[in-house]
Amino acid sequence: MAKKRPQTKAKGPQIADGEVPVVGAREPCPCGSGRRYKACHGRAAAHAVTELVQRPFEGLPGEGDWVALRELVPAATVELTLKGGLPEGVPSVSLATVLPMAWPALRREDGSVLLGLQNDTASGDISRDLADTLQRALTADPGTPIQGRRAPADGPRLQDLLDPEGTFEPVVHTGFEFWVPDAENSSPEVAASLERANAAAIPTAKLQGVDAAYWCETPDKNHLRWVMPYPEEQLLDALARLHAAGRAGLGEGTRLVGSFRAHGLTVPVWDLPSGVTAEDVEKPAAEFAERLTGALASDAPLTADERRARGGLTNRQVTLS
Repeated sequence: MAKKRPQTKAKGPQIADGEVPVVGAREPCPCGSGRRYKACHGRAAAHAVTELVQRPFEGLPGEGDWVALRELVPAATVELTLKGGLPEGVPSVSLATVLPMAWPALRREDGSVLLGLQNDTASGDISRDLADTLQRALTADPGTPIQGRRAPADGPRLQDLLDPEGTFEPVVHTGFEFWVPDAENSSPEVAASLERANAAAIPTAKLQGVDAAYWCETPDKNHLRWVMPYPEEQLLDALARLHAAGRAGLGEGTRLVGSFRAHGLTVPVWDLPSGVTAEDVEKPAAEFAERLTGALASDAPLTADERRARGGLTNRQVTLS
């Protein structure tokens, strides 16, 4: 008769459920049970995943820019305004598209906090996960990176922590030098990491004349990706009206090629000739915004040409989240 396999004993002091960080499924569970994470607290984490929140940034200042920085922009930072002001010893709190080593957050040596946006989250509510990370960063020791974990289901969301009257003004960077206060005098390891990250970053710029529109440069052509706050069906109807009328472009050689969904918002995409810069598209984008406002106001049934245009836009639509 086969012998029963002895149960694995805990190899160290166990920690409370709420303090168990998220790790790889096959890694030892951080609770100290000796079992793999997927067979221990990972199982509970899988059952505790909250229902997907379709618009996690709804109600925050600059919702469209939150979506853009999460999905489109390689390197950018935004200074955040907290309800009630900054805690003592925290000179500033900034959102960053991505941080070194994909850290969820970092408490710098000077006490300032950087919150990373482009990270995997453990639940279906990005806002709750980011709020949990932010709260832990505010009380961490200076010089400490913050690790990911499963946010409490009843924890606050970003909407509970950030000032709803605060501004949200992204600063797009050409590279990731914002990671370190003194990039020129950084260690060889940090310099090499910065060089790799900068080489992979697609040149990107935020338009100034309209909200949440981002130009980017690629080897073959440039693009404009514009996060819009309107209801999807209404927006697609309006885009179809303009497309059928030949008024959906942003100038000579440009073309509205489709759209994608991201975090509950629709993001139309235009192809631009490689010579068209962000500055070149500022005026055409502002003029398009006026045409779009008129098209959004129409409630007339779509014509046959407009229905065909809408079908083409819908067939080229992709959902990112």
